[in-house]
Amino acid sequence: MPKQMRIFAACGNLGYGFPEENLKRALEMDLSFLGSDAGSTDCGPYYLGEGVPFVSREAFKRDATLLLKAALDKKIPLLLGSCIGSGNDDSLNIAVEVFKEIAQEEKLSFKLGVIYCEQDKEFLKEQLRKGKIHSMGYLPELTEAEIDRSKHTVALMGHEPFLKAFEMGADVVIAGRTTDTSIYAALPIAAGFDPGLAWHAGKLLECGAASTQEFAPGDCIVVTLEEDCFYVEPMNPNLHHTPVSVAAHSFYENGSPFHLYEPGGMMDLTDCKYEAVSDRKVKVSGSHWIPDPVHKIKLESARFVGYRTISIMGTKDPGLIAQINDYEQRVRGYLKSKVHDAFGDSVKDDDYIFNFRVYGRNGVMGASETMPVTSHELGIVLEVIAPSERLSRAICAFARTFTLHQNFPGRKCSAGNMAIAFSPSDIFAGPVYDFNMEHLLEVDDPLSLVDIKLLEL
Repeated sequence: MPKQMRIFAACGNLGYGFPEENLKRALEMDLSFLGSDAGSTDCGPYYLGEGVPFVSREAFKRDATLLLKAALDKKIPLLLGSCIGSGNDDSLNIAVEVFKEIAQEEKLSFKLGVIYCEQDKEFLKEQLRKGKIHSMGYLPELTEAEIDRSKHTVALMGHEPFLKAFEMGADVVIAGRTTDTSIYAALPIAAGFDPGLAWHAGKLLECGAASTQEFAPGDCIVVTLEEDCFYVEPMNPNLHHTPVSVAAHSFYENGSPFHLYEPGGMMDLTDCKYEAVSDRKVKVSGSHWIPDPVHKIKLESARFVGYRTISIMGTKDPGLIAQINDYEQRVRGYLKSKVHDAFGDSVKDDDYIFNFRVYGRNGVMGASETMPVTSHELGIVLEVIAPSERLSRAICAFARTFTLHQNFPGRKCSAGNMAIAFSPSDIFAGPVYDFNMEHLLEVDDPLSLVDIKLLEL
């Protein structure tokens, strides 16, 4: 086992546009490998459902070009996960084409490992019948009907597929949906470092410099992993890691600050220590890894819901603001009757979704909001989701018209109650998806869920 590994994370999502000068600073430090998360489900189910990138292709290519040239020049590995958004096959294929372009334009030669992880519906149904798929608690138990509704289903790979790709001879590995941490844990685990430290280091690396006091997910950090600890430091001289900022990021996206689950086990951070080495660098120790006796892989899937049209408006009328709850109910009542008048029995109440979101009342918290309305102005977003674009637009037009013009007690102006933000007033926002699968699949071999290709570029 080497005495240390020095790991570079470009940013929290490749395509954010990390500063090139901070990569150059890192390259002076004898790095062991480069990595970056290239996507996530943080951006919502649309990107998984549609199979489209979350960042622009141009932004991804810029960042990937810098990392690829640096990795090949230094003769060190480059690992990217969840390309270029949700990590489904369509998005990963876009990343492959980008790397082919870079190789041709920059006259580079290397072996590219590509790890696909999209799952076949019939395979999933078979696993469900065998009792191998289980709910994580916040979605119902899976059904075959729900599997059929899924547009794309991906399996979140751990570190094993990365290691297999390098065994096959890859210089660079780009992967479909991964856990963010596995990108960085793979090579340290293979080198013999403590898995608890390796996985925890990955947790700090996954979002780039988001673990700094300044919270900068678009910037770069380096972790130096040693036998019994690791050190984390930003590459931007204006950023600072502190024990609090590093410890806080260990809680990021987790229900517990002490128990963090990954494919094959759990990080136990109960005994962790976070110590300042300087005003910019922090030492972390005491991380432990507890293997799971049953290897579980998380499944993610998105299903099509309908088509969305929105209208954005605002009001400053104190009389209207004081009775906005009653006003909303009158809009809903009018809309229901108007849809029935226009479409009869062909459109039922549950054929569409109507949301009346009031920013300044409970637009963020919804029904969980406890504060009374105190705003001097309100922003209102009308949202309609319906089975077709035509129906979505039609119902939104009804809702917008009556929200703009309906009467209310004490009304003094007949010109309209709302200021509409844009023209056209109704904005068609395209297809809508939601997550219908966030379940765990029991596997004997984590490599059985991936398909690894080796391309010579």
